[in-house]
Amino acid sequence: MLDERKCKILQAIIDDYISTAEPVGSRTIARKYNMGVGPATIRNEMADLEVLGYLEQPHTSAGRIPSAKGYRFYVDCLMSPSSLSEQEINLINNWYHTKVRRIEEVFQETAKILSRLTRNISLVVAPQFSQSTFKYMQFLPLDETRAILVVVTDTGYLENKVIAIPEGITMPELQRIAAAVNSRLAGLQFNQIKSSLIRDIRNDVIPDHALFEKTLDMLRQALTPSQRDRIYLGGTTQMLNQPEFRDVEKAKGLLTVLEEEKLLADILESQEANGVVVTIGQENKFSGIQDLSVIQATYRVDGQVVGKVAVLGPTRIEYSKVMSVLDFMHRHLGEILKKYGV
Repeated sequence: MLDERKCKILQAIIDDYISTAEPVGSRTIARKYNMGVGPATIRNEMADLEVLGYLEQPHTSAGRIPSAKGYRFYVDCLMSPSSLSEQEINLINNWYHTKVRRIEEVFQETAKILSRLTRNISLVVAPQFSQSTFKYMQFLPLDETRAILVVVTDTGYLENKVIAIPEGITMPELQRIAAAVNSRLAGLQFNQIKSSLIRDIRNDVIPDHALFEKTLDMLRQALTPSQRDRIYLGGTTQMLNQPEFRDVEKAKGLLTVLEEEKLLADILESQEANGVVVTIGQENKFSGIQDLSVIQATYRVDGQVVGKVAVLGPTRIEYSKVMSVLDFMHRHLGEILKKYGV
């Protein structure tokens, strides 16, 4: 463990660097923070912190910047916890009240408000069909030859697809099949719906096998795009304005990561979040984000984890602020979803 003076100096350097993105020198610490010692003593302590791996000296600069080890110690031991202001809480509540009308918009707007509050990239993972429970399916007539097949899960997620009505099939027949499927599948997780169960429905409930097979194909088509997590992004432009991404190669690397939805899902899936979890720099397993920090949390509906919220930023990210925002959102989002019938 570091002694009290080293802890104070390290905290002051990290706080200053988070704010300015400029290497911090001993004179700056002596001038801005009441350490009770002069620049020479602070300089010696900074040299010790560098030897211990908590600070780094970029190029030939006289100042120091925090290392990943320094940030980890800061998050675990030094950082003062913060909470959202009443103004910020009101902003969140009003945001949902004025901008959200459908369940899908909850996730889109959550990404936007997260990026606005944290000034970094936000990621919101919507419920995954394979981990959700089938609630019901129904057909809605669109015109004489087309209908909308709607599939709804217990988490409120809705998948819909326009389908061509097979020749010779009427809407009442489609609704009869939907009712039969609903009576057998309601309450089952999607990964529990096996082919043997489908065959039982076909054999026991629906005598017209051809009709059922056509409807089943429609159901499969509707579910296929949603077998992976849906990820909503916010704040990409704000992130690219950060000083760290003035380097074109760094910016290109970040954009490459953001274009890979599966990679983003894997990044979040690799962390079993319990509360708010912070991974810093090389702690991240994926090479594309090892210069970044990821702060994430799960959100729940009736005690069941249904998705994740996360913020992606430079290691200089404002940890206390972002963690307070995510702590509020992961507890609040479940209540928002329940308002929309989840």
